Amino acid sequence: QVQLVESGGGLAQAGGSLRLSCTASGRTFSSLGMVWFRQAPGKEREFVAVISIGGATTTYADSVKGRFTISRENSKNTVYLQMNSLKLEDTGVYYCAADRSTAARFGRMSTSADYWGPGTQVTVSS
Repeated sequence: QVQLVESGGGLAQAGGSLRLSCTASGRTFSSLGMVWFRQAPGKEREFVAVISIGGATTTYADSVKGRFTISRENSKNTVYLQMNSLKLEDTGVYYCAADRSTAARFGRMSTSADYWGPGTQVTVSS
């Protein structure tokens, strides 16, 4: 069992930055693909970014490419999402997730996950 807890959400102005963190319990963190999803008000949850087990490979949604960076520190059981040049449409609840699929472990893609955090709110204002 893996438990995930996100932190770092909050209010930011458009054009600003936020960094989200997600810390995992358990000793299997380094064998899991780590993923960020988000859900905007009134919309379905969507994929944001995934990182491979070693951190060398990452994949992003087109909507955040060039603005967001996912990274991980296996020694700290933590994955990060650095969000720059924030836009109003980045507002939503951000979820950290752990995915055992091969695609996620290789940092290629994640369409669902095995473990989820409770989410953290990100609000971007003009």
